[in-house]
Amino acid sequence: MELSGNTVLVTGGASGIGLGLAEQFVQVGSTVIICGRREDKLKEAQAKYPQLQIYVCDVADSNERVALFEWVTSEFPALNVLINNAGIQQRFQLQQAPEWETIHNEIAINLDAPIHLATLFIPHFMQQAQAAILNVTSGLAFSPMAMMPIYGATKAAMHSFTLSLRHQLSGTPITVVEVIPPAVDTDLGGVGLHTNATPLPEYIASVIEQLKAGSLETTHGFSANSSRASREQLDELFKRMNQPR
Repeated sequence: MELSGNTVLVTGGASGIGLGLAEQFVQVGSTVIICGRREDKLKEAQAKYPQLQIYVCDVADSNERVALFEWVTSEFPALNVLINNAGIQQRFQLQQAPEWETIHNEIAINLDAPIHLATLFIPHFMQQAQAAILNVTSGLAFSPMAMMPIYGATKAAMHSFTLSLRHQLSGTPITVVEVIPPAVDTDLGGVGLHTNATPLPEYIASVIEQLKAGSLETTHGFSANSSRASREQLDELFKRMNQPR
């Protein structure tokens, strides 16, 4: 994938993996728009990289997704890359009967939003000489952590959707890439939960290298293993990951 000369929209782009990818595209001269729920975090990112364009949007809301699509394609008609990165990770026990709204919000952000945005942008991208949709999933799509039941389920669904999307768009100007992270040292799920995970700069460098090489799936560490494991290996991995502590 050519990183320069693009116009890129990154959802959840104010921090973590989203901001890390946005930085890389900015540094090679692409126009980058980041969106997120918190205006203060978006402005912090823009202060660091003044080239960034920002837009406040809660992708959990379908009306705001449509408004985002209409605004960005009007203001940036050359837009040709969508990075579906926004996501949340919640830990809870299902036997404690969590509120449905808590569960549904995670589904809306992690699954509804990227599928809806992909379908909104496909007709626009079909008019571009080349375009790409990058869906950020997880190594946990293949072997989940049971303490995060909705997160793993939504990422598994996004893996499946990405395979179908790539198949349906083969032969079009649109490339479909699955970005499959391991645990990365970000604030996903809460501050300080991933401090022993892969450092963010190391992970972003790995993704960029694989994108430049034309990979349709980018993996690293744990996700490289889980995404290619046999059923027997996945069963063993699930047991090991979910042992009582």
